[in-house]
Amino acid sequence: MRKAALHNLGCKVNAYETAAMQEMLEGAGYEIVPFQEQADLYIINTCTVTNIADRKSRQMLHRARKMNPKAVVVAAGCYVQAQEEEHHPADPSVDIVIGNNRKKDLLQILDEYMHGRETVKKWGTESEKSLPAGQQEEAAQGAEPENSRAFARQEKAAGGRKNGAAQRSTLLSRVIDINHTKEYEELHLTRPGEHTRAYIKVQDGCNQFCSYCIIPFARGRVRSRSMESVVEEVRGLARNGYREVVLTGIHLSSYGMDFRQAAQNREKIESSGGMNIEETEGSRAGWEGTDLLSLIRAVHEVDGILRIRLGSLEPRIITEEFVRTAAGLEKLCPHFHLSLQSGCDATLKRMNRRYTTEEYYDKCCLLRKYFQNPALTTDIIVGFPGETEEEFAASMEFADKVDFYETHIFKYSRREGTKAAAMADQIPESVKAERSQRMIELGKQKQAAYERSFLGQEVEVLLEEQMETGGRKYQVGHTREYLKIALETEENLQNCIRKIRITDDLQIIH
Repeated sequence: MRKAALHNLGCKVNAYETAAMQEMLEGAGYEIVPFQEQADLYIINTCTVTNIADRKSRQMLHRARKMNPKAVVVAAGCYVQAQEEEHHPADPSVDIVIGNNRKKDLLQILDEYMHGRETVKKWGTESEKSLPAGQQEEAAQGAEPENSRAFARQEKAAGGRKNGAAQRSTLLSRVIDINHTKEYEELHLTRPGEHTRAYIKVQDGCNQFCSYCIIPFARGRVRSRSMESVVEEVRGLARNGYREVVLTGIHLSSYGMDFRQAAQNREKIESSGGMNIEETEGSRAGWEGTDLLSLIRAVHEVDGILRIRLGSLEPRIITEEFVRTAAGLEKLCPHFHLSLQSGCDATLKRMNRRYTTEEYYDKCCLLRKYFQNPALTTDIIVGFPGETEEEFAASMEFADKVDFYETHIFKYSRREGTKAAAMADQIPESVKAERSQRMIELGKQKQAAYERSFLGQEVEVLLEEQMETGGRKYQVGHTREYLKIALETEENLQNCIRKIRITDDLQIIH
């Protein structure tokens, strides 16, 4: 049996896609082994959010090649997509490149490579973006153009690889122009890695273009998964025993925006006496009620699912109507991650974030108005170009005011190809580190205070795994607010919900 190993870098969306590729391989008869073991096939789902992520992606590709010089090494995802956009040369460690929106074709691409059905062309002489217009459209929709790419690898002067590896002369590349596709890549999962909680990708792409972020160029524009497809997958997960789902996407708050835009375009064409509805590009039934709130309601109706969580949200989606309706959905957990990035308006403006701190604070107050003691979490970047000590102090003061449960702190990392990378007044690493530590300390204080607010309360915990420490056995799980709780017991209560009274802060673990 052929052996395959996969490694994921980056976000929850990447993790979902990696798990979906693993299911494809299992269905095709591959034995999945840990990444550190020798395999016939290595797949690295890469990340490009920072220069550090790029470096980690390259390191994992080179590690795979070193572990088995004869293996087929596949580089997939954002790093290779961005490298293609920026016209970087091929990595000699890689046999196959699969860009975003092509992971669904993994088995077909592997078959093409294994059977050598590609016409070998010199690196850089042809790409899907240089094909005739008709073939460009096919490529953008995920179809296989007649002249698909296969580039010659630039072998080192010594030729071949060491350790007896057979020489390989071709790199098979499947990378579409992600910025000009409207297709949502359909991937499906029946058995996610976790046993109780399943992450479900419902959206891809981003239209925000924050000044520090390369992701819109690596993931393309907003594309949403049909509600029917999401609900079908959730039903399957419920049948397989999953009790909790997390709806996630690259820019989750934009879910359905592309559907609504297509509907508006269709209405314009119809009102002008143009095409019939069937002829309108991207037309599909059921445009109404295709926003994130409608999707949450649809998932809420699935029997067997007891909890729904949401991935990262943009503050602007938090309206009175949204929160009031959401609060009436008992399965929706009071745990909201609202991306902040900075608590200083001047910094937010340079970041091209489209809200002010006042607007953000109002959204937090709305959530606290309709949900009892909800867990509010966020991300904050310190050391963004031009961040003065006064701006950082304003950011600290705002984080103190909001009282987040968890604050994920990131030192600004320069990413070539973004506007922020070219900004003046880049902050020294030593200053970033010092500011990061101060913000982390504040975050710890806020987290401890939030956790103490649950002392003496009875909470509902979905138990997920067993833990043993000091000779004692515990079942560990999460509350609806995502506090991690330990219950001392000899029973196996995995995937069960129990009410537990928190009498000691030692019951809350990290």
